Amino acid sequence: MSKTLSILFIVIAVGLIAYNVTLVNFANPFEKNSTIALIGIMASLCAIVLLLVFVTSKKIQDKINKD
Repeated sequence: MSKTLSILFIVIAVGLIAYNVTLVNFANPFEKNSTIALIGIMASLCAIVLLLVFVTSKKIQDKINKD
């Protein structure tokens, strides 16, 4: 997977976070629709972390292969 594709996925995940934040009812965050939005926010955050780990591992692998 190329670097641009990883960045694209990260941008999509940030967009999903922004969309799900608009769906959360902050007065009652654990009602039906707000809970689904909170799960979506957490899933997007996990996806971002995994993609950042992947990009970092690719950088390390490239440095090892150079030597």
